[in-house]
Amino acid sequence: MPRIPRLLTNHPKAAYHVISRTALPGHNVLGPEEKDYLLDLIRWLSQVYFVRVYGFAIMGNHFHLLCRMLPEDQFSDEEVARRIKLYYQGKRKVFIYEELIAKWRKRLASLSRYVQDIKQRFSRWYNRKHDRKGYFWNDRFKSVIIETGEALLNCLAYIELNPVRAGIVEKPEDYRWCSLGYRARVGTGEKFLSLDLGLTSYANKSEKERFRQYREFVYGKGGIGEPENFSKAKEFTYRSRYFTESLIIGSKKFIDEAGQRLKKFISKKREKIITNFEIF
Repeated sequence: MPRIPRLLTNHPKAAYHVISRTALPGHNVLGPEEKDYLLDLIRWLSQVYFVRVYGFAIMGNHFHLLCRMLPEDQFSDEEVARRIKLYYQGKRKVFIYEELIAKWRKRLASLSRYVQDIKQRFSRWYNRKHDRKGYFWNDRFKSVIIETGEALLNCLAYIELNPVRAGIVEKPEDYRWCSLGYRARVGTGEKFLSLDLGLTSYANKSEKERFRQYREFVYGKGGIGEPENFSKAKEFTYRSRYFTESLIIGSKKFIDEAGQRLKKFISKKREKIITNFEIF
């Protein structure tokens, strides 16, 4: 039976929640060194590809990545050429010409190529380090289309709370391999992580103010700190399965617009997991 094509959309408000699991048995395949290397790969390739990264969590046997692919036509030929050279890191001489620019422009705007690059480079490094051969990741990564705004904020909170739900830490910033922990240590920074979530409540605020407001939201969803957060957290935990099991999450308008192109690829049985964000 042929595989269903990956569900992608060029909707201007669409982001993606990417989840990829290892093919190896066990819950702690990725140790501290492996997590550090994977994070470095994500950070570096996010400077190469046309992508805006909102958040991540690297766990013992899988990782989450929340990102939005940026339109290829907003980048100049000179910028494409710069990113090509960055990709090869001086390891080969690159001759820039028109056809190469056109080819890479499409590649650098591709979610599939971006995630594939992360996974393939990590697999080669891991196999060399552990003197092994064969697959490291499960064949395909999963991606859920998320509308920027409230849906994106809630999905980001879900991702940040992974190490808390797993009982590894009490607060997400105590986990160095999730984006809230990264922001707490390093800061957001324009070159890697973004808190430009498409929220009016975040507009015209400094990065420090955005981070404070964002952390309070995550604490509320995770039941961290104040007693009144606990009941909210229980409901959020129950409903958070939609962030991994759905096809699209957002407002009814967003789903109607983004879902039109996708309906040809999905059966009636799968249509029910296209989710309206209003359930939250």
